Amino acid sequence: MAKGTEERANAREEEIVSACEKLYETMGFKEITIKEIGKATSFTRTSIYNYFQTREEIFLALLKREYGRWADRLRQIVEENESLNKERFADLLARSLEERPNMLKLLSMNLFDIEDNSRVECLTEFKTVFRQVMEYLRGGLNKFFADMSEEKKTDFMVLFFPFIYGIYPHTAATEKQRAAMQRAGVEYVYYDVYEMSYKGILKLLY
Repeated sequence: MAKGTEERANAREEEIVSACEKLYETMGFKEITIKEIGKATSFTRTSIYNYFQTREEIFLALLKREYGRWADRLRQIVEENESLNKERFADLLARSLEERPNMLKLLSMNLFDIEDNSRVECLTEFKTVFRQVMEYLRGGLNKFFADMSEEKKTDFMVLFFPFIYGIYPHTAATEKQRAAMQRAGVEYVYYDVYEMSYKGILKLLY
């Protein structure tokens, strides 16, 4: 592919993903169709199929972009700090999650459908960025907690990712959900993303 053609293709892919991201701020996953995404771009809806075969592939590209930005933040945390105690590491890691609401929302609600309805090459690109996140996170554990056992580090890695998948639904309850829990007599403590992340990460570190 010629350089100009490749740059134009990349720009159009970014426009499609950005349109999807904008819609996701006010609409649900099921409501966002390729037709709706097409309306928010500068080219025809049918042109989208030149870049993505399904709407799930568009969401996967959005998730890949979110993970890429998160990976950059984790790299910054590791590289810019000579030492961190567990409380400060948990604080910075929790802040990095607080910065990524769309990532947390996608992970908690639609990850299986997104991955299942995307081509393996698209999924591989996403998993490559996911691997970077894992490497920076493990690198942080190695750098800041040299006395932590390898088993403890592995346990942290294994448990951390399932934990973050549950952050969004437990911090973004709707008024209807809150009313239903109140009527049902469910005692529930409401945390924001930072609070839940910070407390959970500390539990995993100690």
